[in-house]
Amino acid sequence: MAESNKMKDMPVNKLMVQMGIPMILSMALQAVYNIVDSAFVGNMRSGSEAALNALTLVFPVQMLMVAVGIGTGVGTNALLARTLGQGNSKKAAKVAGNSLFLGAIIYIVCLLFGIFGVKAYISSQTVDPQVISMGTNYLRICCVISFGIIFFSLFEKLLQATGRSLYSTIGQVVGAVVNIILDPIMIYGIGPVPEMGVKGAAYATVIGQVVSAILLFVFHMKLNNEFEHDTKYMKPDGRIIKEIYAIGLPAIIAQALMSIMVYVMNLILKFSPSAQTAYGLFYKVQQFVLFLAFGLRDAITPIIAFSYGMHSKKRIKDGIRYGLLYTIVLMVIGVAITEIFPGEFAALFNAGASREYFIGAMRIISISFIFAGINVAYQGIYQALDGGMESLVISLLRQFIIILPLAGIFSFFVRGGHIGVSLIWWAFPITEVTACIVGYLFLKRINKNKVESLN
Repeated sequence: MAESNKMKDMPVNKLMVQMGIPMILSMALQAVYNIVDSAFVGNMRSGSEAALNALTLVFPVQMLMVAVGIGTGVGTNALLARTLGQGNSKKAAKVAGNSLFLGAIIYIVCLLFGIFGVKAYISSQTVDPQVISMGTNYLRICCVISFGIIFFSLFEKLLQATGRSLYSTIGQVVGAVVNIILDPIMIYGIGPVPEMGVKGAAYATVIGQVVSAILLFVFHMKLNNEFEHDTKYMKPDGRIIKEIYAIGLPAIIAQALMSIMVYVMNLILKFSPSAQTAYGLFYKVQQFVLFLAFGLRDAITPIIAFSYGMHSKKRIKDGIRYGLLYTIVLMVIGVAITEIFPGEFAALFNAGASREYFIGAMRIISISFIFAGINVAYQGIYQALDGGMESLVISLLRQFIIILPLAGIFSFFVRGGHIGVSLIWWAFPITEVTACIVGYLFLKRINKNKVESLN
């Protein structure tokens, strides 16, 4: 019970740092998977330009799989933390068991798409036969062996909900190291392993994810002792599933909208494969920065949810205050890195013909990181306080309602060249600032209706 006591008694600023650092590292390492793949693939002996384009096109589906896994985990995280805060260990066991049942259903859907839907999806974005072949091979492997990333996402949230975020980070680190070691071996062919190109990148990624999932399963079974572990708790309970998705569905939609946004942006930029590839590469760098905010959000949500279950008004307000403050600090660091070192990132990916587009995107879009980070923190706060609808609205504004029409309109004024394309990049800062203003108004309303009304 030491972890639950920590959630209840430790000063919130100290608790957020202690829980947040492992989660931030965990999310950063999750972003590293895609960056490492692109860096190694970009330096292949032949076909590197087509391979980078292929990875750009498959990225939205990878994000969608992660979205459903993480979104289900977010709902589990907040509900489990709140249930433990109420001292209801029997319900906590059902929450954990039902989340694993949902993970099995999610995997079956991904498996079926991997077998039947991959080629049609890739072909909708390009007519280049080499890119279609590479993208189909890579994505099929990722979908068929997607159980690693799905169950890793669930076990990660189960450990975070009980304050054991350090162990989720250990699992993430081990998986990332495995991925990084296997990438050059399987992509280029080292020793007895044959050269597999983009297929090797896919196998390295999924093997790392499976290793992480197995390790976190062991940690979950041995360390999460606040509730029982038994297959009987995996029996689907409609009420529990509804509660998980009342919190988690907005998070799934939020993550899924990221996938849709990247897919539509690929279609908008279809007039220039170099611009398309540059956006895909930049998005992976952007994910690395924003995943720092996502990691801290994963500390904000259980801390505030636990405090909400306790009816501790002071700890809720401290969670909001320190969560926003620490998020801003992280995003300022992220903006500094991306504004100072765009050339170095381009060299890492061996961007080639996409270099100028990539640098232009980085210099303009990174302006939005501070506002984007605040929006992510807002969503974590909303989810902890049963504000799923507010979280959904912010996601729709950021990744659909504002960004895509703006980018589409700006694309009509592009006359060619990286300078013309830069007009499209300005849609991102405009969107994040607008969403941030709306998010602040939502926060004031939730604070008045949910926090101030507590006894």
